[in-house]
Amino acid sequence: MSIRPAALPALKAVQAGLALTTEALAHELASPGERAPDWSELEWRLACAVSAAHGVSTLLSESLAWRGPVEWQRFLAAQREHIAQRHRRIAELLERIDAAARSAGIAIVPLKGAALHELGVYAAGQRPMADIDLLVRDEDVEPTLRMLEDLGYYLSFVTWRHHVLKPRIGSPSPELGEHRDNPINVELHTRVQERLPISTVDISAQIFPRSPRPGLNRYPSRAALMTHLLLHAAGNVRGRGLKLLQLHDIALLASRMRESDWDELRRAGVDGRLWWALPPLRLIARYRSSAIPRDLLGLIEPTCPWLLRLHSRHQTLTSVSCSKLWIEAFPGIEWSRSAAEMCEYLARRIRPSAEAIKERADSARTQLYMSEQAWARLSQSRRMLRWLLVQSPRLDTMFVVRAALQPVDP
Repeated sequence: MSIRPAALPALKAVQAGLALTTEALAHELASPGERAPDWSELEWRLACAVSAAHGVSTLLSESLAWRGPVEWQRFLAAQREHIAQRHRRIAELLERIDAAARSAGIAIVPLKGAALHELGVYAAGQRPMADIDLLVRDEDVEPTLRMLEDLGYYLSFVTWRHHVLKPRIGSPSPELGEHRDNPINVELHTRVQERLPISTVDISAQIFPRSPRPGLNRYPSRAALMTHLLLHAAGNVRGRGLKLLQLHDIALLASRMRESDWDELRRAGVDGRLWWALPPLRLIARYRSSAIPRDLLGLIEPTCPWLLRLHSRHQTLTSVSCSKLWIEAFPGIEWSRSAAEMCEYLARRIRPSAEAIKERADSARTQLYMSEQAWARLSQSRRMLRWLLVQSPRLDTMFVVRAALQPVDP
């Protein structure tokens, strides 16, 4: 393969290739076929971009029954090694955080990927982790920040969602996918919540143990972990940032759920507290029809707002992830639960709050894929003009596409 960045194919061909490979790999991960896809050179390169962006390179390397081109095989093997080595660093850091938290008397809940590994849902090195998410009580934020500073971290920025801490040493690699030496960031939460798109859904009370002990703690139940995975997926569906890895997380955890765990979710579904879970559950059903009890979807569907219920029937992984190349002017507007909320969402997109502008500036300063792109520094008025006049590709998607099309050393 010898495609050069200077010869980047037409963006329509890139979008078609991203959609083709995304949907194919989603089905292959759920139910591997016997033959390699008959893809073009460009499509195989884009398949590398998709497997990296969606966090499934190691899982594909272990589950696929076919091999594909040599460069595809090399990419998956290299990613598997990088992810395994990075996992060892993450595990060591979690041990240090546990020891320090015990000493300081701080109760911490490691979230999502760390919890799935601790439960044995994944073997070491199977699942990539971009960072470590930690949940603490409000009163423990300052002691935890001091503790993490003692472990070599500094506070990079704060959003409505979390505090983001970065190690004092190290910088991210521009290479495609995971790299063994990439810094391990820590995101410190006091709430587990999502804005969908304006109203906040907060499930913190379900996540923090009733009787926590100093050090690292588990979720109170598998149902609590499942609720968090579904809420995080819902937030990413709304923001068009869902990953195939998230659907795989949910499917694997579902296979370990007991009937009592499902009953806990059913009770929340009947009460209307899981209205937001319908879109991610429908996506799970699209790719893994037997993973989730059908009656759970039946309980939740009537509680979901009609516009979201209608829209989610036709969603695919491509349409709600970075595999959809184009920037949307109003992503997730269908999540609005009333006309008033829809109007407020439109107003905030047209005229962002000071908080949103600061968050955008922090991302432009700290995210590698945004740091050198003019779009990240455009004013809102110029962004709106772009939305109206031309289709603009997403920065995160183009970052992995360009990396995938880099020439390969012989």
